[in-house]
Amino acid sequence: MRRRDILFTAVPALLHAQEKARLNGPATIRNVEMIRVEGRRKTEAGDVKNQHQVNPLHVYEEHRPAEYHERSKPAGEAKASALYLRITTNEGVEGLYGPIDTEAAIVVYQQLRPFLIGKDALAGETLWDKLHRSNRHSRSSHFMMAISAVDNTLWDLRGRYYSTPVYRLLGGPARKQVEVYGSCLGHSVEPERMRKTAAEFKKQGFRHQKWFMPLGPGDGAAGLQKNVDMVRILREAVGNDADLMFDAFMGWDINYAVQWAKQVEPYRPRWIEEPFHVDKMESFVALRRATSVPVATGEHFYGRWEVMRFLQSGAISVVQADPEWCGGVSELMKICHISSAYDAQVIPHGHSVHSALHVVAAQSPMTCPLVEYLISKMSGYYWFEKWDPAPANGRITLPETPGFGITLDEAKVEKRSVATWG
Repeated sequence: MRRRDILFTAVPALLHAQEKARLNGPATIRNVEMIRVEGRRKTEAGDVKNQHQVNPLHVYEEHRPAEYHERSKPAGEAKASALYLRITTNEGVEGLYGPIDTEAAIVVYQQLRPFLIGKDALAGETLWDKLHRSNRHSRSSHFMMAISAVDNTLWDLRGRYYSTPVYRLLGGPARKQVEVYGSCLGHSVEPERMRKTAAEFKKQGFRHQKWFMPLGPGDGAAGLQKNVDMVRILREAVGNDADLMFDAFMGWDINYAVQWAKQVEPYRPRWIEEPFHVDKMESFVALRRATSVPVATGEHFYGRWEVMRFLQSGAISVVQADPEWCGGVSELMKICHISSAYDAQVIPHGHSVHSALHVVAAQSPMTCPLVEYLISKMSGYYWFEKWDPAPANGRITLPETPGFGITLDEAKVEKRSVATWG
């Protein structure tokens, strides 16, 4: 063989070997740890924002809270703590994601951590499938929440590895900014306070607002009327050029939901969310057939299979799968693809913002038009992070930092430790 032929044969092989080493070496998972950060943050004077919402236990009189009245609190200081999952490769590339719910963190530490050591961090689909197959209880609840935490952290790691935001790895961006809807959990529904709050949020750019139903069947006919009046008052407050959505958090039954929906149809709610427990798919089907008010649910969906069943049955028109709970970014992307085939919108539940923002940013606005932003909760949720994904005029500008752009602000961390359980 001539020297020229040897050279042309050897160079591709050398490049292939280098590429193989780059992909298989640096991406091997070396460490999986849960980082606990603690500190203190200042709190502003103002309303307490502890308005209750109806929940399933409220059918029992002893579990129904008294009527809520807003009260004020002075400025002060509060303890703050959060858990972040950090996954590191053998060459020091790391992924960071959080805050992580404690119940998910325990499963990650006790059951998923040993399984992940030595695996290829770039093999996302394979890893998700193996995690899902690794335990008989993986299909739902805390185990799926733990898979979600790992999956989201690995997406951040891959973004840092390739020096690009996660939404670009997912095929985006589909837009430079993502519009949010303001979720008003905790804000008083006393008529005048609610009217004032809704109008103020609209001025701040929240053209879409979600409010939380405080009453249910246990509160009788008077309670039903208050829930109807709430919709009317809010429509008067924001006008006809804003969207209003309502959440009943599994606290109603089909008869109650139909009575409410029929009376509020003239006020054009964008949806009624989770009026029943997710196990009662037939109730969702019946409600959707009985009213023109769109029906939404999904924050308690665990994977694409539940979504598929609801869409096939015609139960809902809005899917609210949560990437912190449903299986992570990887699973939410599959849910988006399935939903698009049914012309159903995916508007992720806003337990957090980072992962939902990047998935929505990578999808068609027809499928994913909005991100949920819990106005009160998010005011301090990302206290320990340098970049707070807060909206300006109702929109979040996409970050250009690698991964999800999560970097802890060491100036706010007074104590750092590695959390362990058992």
